[in-house]
Amino acid sequence: MTTPHVVLTPRYAEAVQYASELHAQQTRKSTNIAYISHLLGVSSLVLEAGGDEDMAIAALLHDGPEDQGGQATLEEIRRRFGERVARIVEGCSDSLSEDPEGKAPWKERKVTYLGHLKDAADDTLTVSLADKLHNARAIATDLAITGAGTWDRFNASAPEILWYYESIFAIGTERMAPSFLTVNLADAITDMAGFVQ
Repeated sequence: MTTPHVVLTPRYAEAVQYASELHAQQTRKSTNIAYISHLLGVSSLVLEAGGDEDMAIAALLHDGPEDQGGQATLEEIRRRFGERVARIVEGCSDSLSEDPEGKAPWKERKVTYLGHLKDAADDTLTVSLADKLHNARAIATDLAITGAGTWDRFNASAPEILWYYESIFAIGTERMAPSFLTVNLADAITDMAGFVQ
């Protein structure tokens, strides 16, 4: 019998519960899909890419501070799950503003985030790539089902969104991130590109 590369402990179950509570009223952008589905999907991708329990927990919590409470939520994550999980979560956030209206403009946040990702720790890069892969697959699927109108739900144009994902892919490839993530991200980007005029 093959032994799993990581055995999840009760900490992981606690993180699932906490993520469920944080995002209980939230749905995926312009859908009625419970937001926790994204967080579970990202965590699954991190584990499939060889990540450890801290990374899988950070994947569950990576949108908590950005969407639900800013710095205070990050501090609660640090208290409950430790410094490494909090560092990864912070490294996957492009804003820690408690007020969503207080965030910098989309392009400015993304340019800053890309600059940060070039030097981020390997564990942060892996979680970030898993997040972007799950998002890109969701966008590609929605485009295939509902067509180019899918782009209307975003705060940026289709070419800008494609640029962002291509830039993430380039960083992941250059830094030799897990090929499980980069290969699948490349496929999702190709699918997305088919719907850009």
